[in-house]
Amino acid sequence: MPVESATWTIAELAAEYDVTLRTIRFYEDRGLLTPERRGTVRVYHARDKVRLGLILRGKRLGFSLDEIATIVDMYDAEPGEAGQLAYLLNQITTRRAELEQRRRDIDETLAELAEVEARCQADLNTLRTK
Repeated sequence: MPVESATWTIAELAAEYDVTLRTIRFYEDRGLLTPERRGTVRVYHARDKVRLGLILRGKRLGFSLDEIATIVDMYDAEPGEAGQLAYLLNQITTRRAELEQRRRDIDETLAELAEVEARCQADLNTLRTK
């Protein structure tokens, strides 16, 4: 007797990953998830569950949906997992460089704000003592 593989409903996936049904349907519309249809019911298999986890992780890391789609789709096609990992490493390097630049920009802006704040406070103190 064949063993039935685990499946999930859209509501179960949404609850497990703390996302809305609309979010999952959006990823389906974009072709990132491909649930089985049983009448009007979507049935998600382990592949879909793994892909949803990867999509959400990619979003948390700041990747665009197009970048996520490329990474996730590479696993199922040539060049396979090795190509997927090489591409992902390249994307991580790029993303890290962008974030480090943002951090430098934020640090610079904070320093400028502190300088302007100090000047304003000094000018205000001068005006109040006149």
